[in-house]
Amino acid sequence: MLLITGATGNVGRELAAIVGPCRALVRDPARAAALPRTAEVVVADLDRPGTLPAAFAGASALFLVTPGIGRQHTEHAVAAARAAGVGRIVHLSSFNVLGDPMPAMGRWHHEREELIRGCGIPATFLRPGGFMTNALDWRGTIRDEGCVLDPTGPGRYAPIDPADIAAVAALALTEDGHAGAEYVLTGEETFTVAEQVRVLGAALGRDLAVRTAATPAEAVRARFPNGAPPALAEAILEGFTLMRADTQGLRTDTVRRLLGRAPGTFADWCERNAYRFRN
Repeated sequence: MLLITGATGNVGRELAAIVGPCRALVRDPARAAALPRTAEVVVADLDRPGTLPAAFAGASALFLVTPGIGRQHTEHAVAAARAAGVGRIVHLSSFNVLGDPMPAMGRWHHEREELIRGCGIPATFLRPGGFMTNALDWRGTIRDEGCVLDPTGPGRYAPIDPADIAAVAALALTEDGHAGAEYVLTGEETFTVAEQVRVLGAALGRDLAVRTAATPAEAVRARFPNGAPPALAEAILEGFTLMRADTQGLRTDTVRRLLGRAPGTFADWCERNAYRFRN
């Protein structure tokens, strides 16, 4: 049995749709309504280790997503996985661990990776760059102001469709030969925020303005519309500074190499998700 944490998130939901019968760990059963019928929904919380044994029982493989900025969720999940005899872990990490020097966001993910490496269970680490679904954070300012806040100016990056991350995760969870691997996952096209907004506007059939974030608070709001805890806000601002300075953008061929096809394009993602900006 494959156990998926973060099953109602951008990657977990796509993974549940790919792998067939699985167990989906959710905190809020109401959010599980959109999961496929092949998913066995179990209510548990990585904040509450006493809820985990039943969720992990009989699991042979674990897709691990740990929210927040600390190590506690990872510690609880690893302990439950060891107790249940889980045979492999695929962990959703971040390309930020590649930074030199490593930014705060990278250090948090690196600490989690090290916890998993030390637990004795064979593991694969997925290190995606920015998600295409991050564009959904623009919906508030598009609705209220008809614009998108831009915190990174000339900086470029190659966003990846969470469906492609899920496809790589499914491969690592169900096939041998991926233990110890560290897969850096990106799309194949680099964009500035302004260029992404033009692609989204074309999909929506309207012109969208781009406004430079005027203050640090506005910059954080561009990624977390409802605000963020101070430590996370500082890490976000640090990340935006690094992105602004990167006018080339990191790209890898990992998705193409592993899946035998090109990763999805941002234009395709926008066409499929245009309704989410209209509703």
